[in-house]
Amino acid sequence: MKNKASDSCTIVGAASASLAAASTPGNAAPPDGPAGAVTEPSRRTFLKSAVSLGAAAGAISLPTLANAGADPTELKSAGASRRAAVGKANHYYVPANADTVRWGYFSKNAKPIAEVDSGDFLTIETVTHQASDDYERMIKGDPGVESIYHWTKSKKNVVRRGAGPMDAPNGAGAGWGVHVVTGPIFVRGAAPGDILEVRILDARPRPCANPQFAGKSFGTNIAAWWGFQYNDLIEEPKPREVVTIYELDARGERDWATAVYSYVWTPQTDPFGVMHKTYDYPGVVVDPKTIAPRRGVLQNARVPIRPHFGTMGLAPKEAEIVNSIPPAYFGGNIDDWRIGRGGAMYYPVAVEGALLSVGDPHAAQGDSELAGTAIECSLTGLFQVVVHKRDRLAGTVLEGLKHPLLETKEQWVVHGFSYPDYLNQLGPNAQKEIFERSSLDKAMRDAFRKMRAFLMATQGLSEDEAISLMSVATDFGVTQVVDGNWGVHASIRKSVFSGNQA
Repeated sequence: MKNKASDSCTIVGAASASLAAASTPGNAAPPDGPAGAVTEPSRRTFLKSAVSLGAAAGAISLPTLANAGADPTELKSAGASRRAAVGKANHYYVPANADTVRWGYFSKNAKPIAEVDSGDFLTIETVTHQASDDYERMIKGDPGVESIYHWTKSKKNVVRRGAGPMDAPNGAGAGWGVHVVTGPIFVRGAAPGDILEVRILDARPRPCANPQFAGKSFGTNIAAWWGFQYNDLIEEPKPREVVTIYELDARGERDWATAVYSYVWTPQTDPFGVMHKTYDYPGVVVDPKTIAPRRGVLQNARVPIRPHFGTMGLAPKEAEIVNSIPPAYFGGNIDDWRIGRGGAMYYPVAVEGALLSVGDPHAAQGDSELAGTAIECSLTGLFQVVVHKRDRLAGTVLEGLKHPLLETKEQWVVHGFSYPDYLNQLGPNAQKEIFERSSLDKAMRDAFRKMRAFLMATQGLSEDEAISLMSVATDFGVTQVVDGNWGVHASIRKSVFSGNQA
């Protein structure tokens, strides 16, 4: 692509919602642009200011999402070796709609919705898979979200929802995987053995498109049947699933969410006539006439907003279609609230082009995601992708990396899983067995081993030194206990390695 990225942005596929507005100056791609893309000079006004990443190894100034703007294509590198010098870059806008998302799975065979180069910027819309919990607040009036959730007796826009059988009694794909993921995005030059760095430059809630709720955004939390609490309740009815709807300020003037109302899940019948007694299939729009809203819940609680992407990762190589729920070496549904603005994720590439997908947007989540979900809230994110070639990894923190690694301004974070490579470790029935065999003990063991290897490889420590440092300066925490492949993260502050400097 050789459009003048400093003056324009390429919009991938059909524009959706207000973020890809009708101000687009035409329907045809520029002569050297991809088919179906349009150029919108005003899109660059969506970017503003800068954030600095990688304080321990030099800094790069990068744009963030906002309403007025800096040029996203001028990249200035102060240049540590692990930061690729990418120079001039293009900016792509990737809307979320029925043509640009997949529901509930990763696939190495999925057709890319965009092709980008190392160093390019992407503004990516992501839509929550639970918008159906409140149609009026999270779907109505938003063309992109409406297209994803469109399901009538005669037409279902996104047919497969999950990696299960297409003739499953509860719906095509069986809900074996639930997340709406935007992608995949093919990164030119990324090959197996390389590392793909995904920099999260910004993340903002998607404004409600219903005029009745102008200036607001909404999210939903369900205390679900797969949550840790489900079989350990003390009040009646037992068991039960409870949905709580949260309100956010779409203008960014408040940094907290408040509860609007809650309701106990009641059996819902989908447009094909299938009754869902539990929350067993994604995207079934709740009929408001069947629920009893409880107002005034959590009246004195303000939930701090920590926008992040619960599911982000690359296509695994082991199977043609992979359930989006269990995370593994390729990333996926890690559900760590630290994977948000200012962070950078490093993923080992398993297939040509990496095939990046982003979804499961969250407004807030606590460690463990105990009840099964976060505040599930549609977000738009600004990202930059950088390919680190395997023949240039020697002597860097990425040398020998076989698992996702998170870098924030202040910390390095590794993620341990019960089975870090479950698709290989558990054999042909891995996608079923992972939900039956996970434990926190195994996840803790994996996090320990990964942090030990990280400290020994990157800091030149002996095993005894690494173990002592883990015991006195590394924080281990429960990432999640609800994603099949349970997670424990290990975090260490970069300042630990500042030596005797004041």
